[in-house]
Amino acid sequence: MPDRDTTSHLDPKYDAAGLITAVVVDPQGAPLMVAHMNAEALAATQTSGEAHFWSRSRGRLWRKGETSGNVLRVVEMRIDCDQDAIWVVADPTGPACHTGAYSCFYRRIDGDSLVPIA
Repeated sequence: MPDRDTTSHLDPKYDAAGLITAVVVDPQGAPLMVAHMNAEALAATQTSGEAHFWSRSRGRLWRKGETSGNVLRVVEMRIDCDQDAIWVVADPTGPACHTGAYSCFYRRIDGDSLVPIA
């Protein structure tokens, strides 16, 4: 197989747990969330056009929005040079964060405090 860094062949480099980090942003590039995918989640995302992840807390495949209805419709997916992280551009149908915030990154670090941002 050609070198993972320069090939045009998708060959994700999963970690020892079989996971790859997925960074999700909206179409304007604002960060929404970070999650993990295994091979099954990546395939389901590619097939369905909706973001799927491996939920470490649930111990199973999880389609974002399966209970909340806040689906992430995939616009584009990219993989980094050594294929160990995925960037998902997605159009959210509602809040991406389980707290109800638009993004999981809704707080700014200010010293030892967390300050909500608009």
